[in-house]
Amino acid sequence: MSKIISIHSFRGGTGKSNTTANLSSIMANKGLKVGVVDTDIQSPGIHVILGLAEEDMHNTLNDYLWGKCDIEEATHDVSANLGIANGQLLFVPSSIKPGEIARVLREGYDVGLLNDGFQSLIDALDLDVLLIDTHPGMNEETLLSIAISDALVIVMRPDQQDFQGTAVTVDVGRKLDVPDLLLLVNKTPQVYDVDDVKARVESIYNSEVAAVLPHSDELMALASEGVFVLKYPDHEIAQKYAVVAERLLRD
Repeated sequence: MSKIISIHSFRGGTGKSNTTANLSSIMANKGLKVGVVDTDIQSPGIHVILGLAEEDMHNTLNDYLWGKCDIEEATHDVSANLGIANGQLLFVPSSIKPGEIARVLREGYDVGLLNDGFQSLIDALDLDVLLIDTHPGMNEETLLSIAISDALVIVMRPDQQDFQGTAVTVDVGRKLDVPDLLLLVNKTPQVYDVDDVKARVESIYNSEVAAVLPHSDELMALASEGVFVLKYPDHEIAQKYAVVAERLLRD
């Protein structure tokens, strides 16, 4: 049975796309067939982390939503680029062409097609896991992605703006009856006590904190040029991401 996992944050800059790239790479390295869809159509970026250049995007999610191709035809196998040998990582990017982003903002699209596309990907490609990199905040496609998910990972930073926004997302996830809701606290200053942060966040939201990730100079220096867990597999952050991946794959 395939599993759908949405990775979300209430606002940008939390590390949502990095989290999606790292978790999907770990899962693929376990021998699984993993799909990733970038539904952040207004500000796509995960393609950079996954090593997919603009000139190699033969089709995108935008083309599928506008009826130009089937969603499987917008799928790119990035496994070899990333050095994943055991499993497979299949990626559907959003267009990074300014004109096509402007068209989305101007004309919109049939959001219902997303649900059809997700299921088509799972069925046609025989995926074990589908990860959805959502748009920050709350819009129609984000609500749809959360509603059809088996698990929702909410990425947040330990600051007041994120605390307030995350409360909204947790409430929405519960109202949509997401079976498995997890929090991931990212970019935590080194001076903070990890156990205290975990206890505080779990108390505030009455939700499981899957991991508290520290601020990392190595991650910042990587500057999205690759997947962190593949480049630094022995790093503390990589090990914590591995724990989160195992937790999400648990039946």
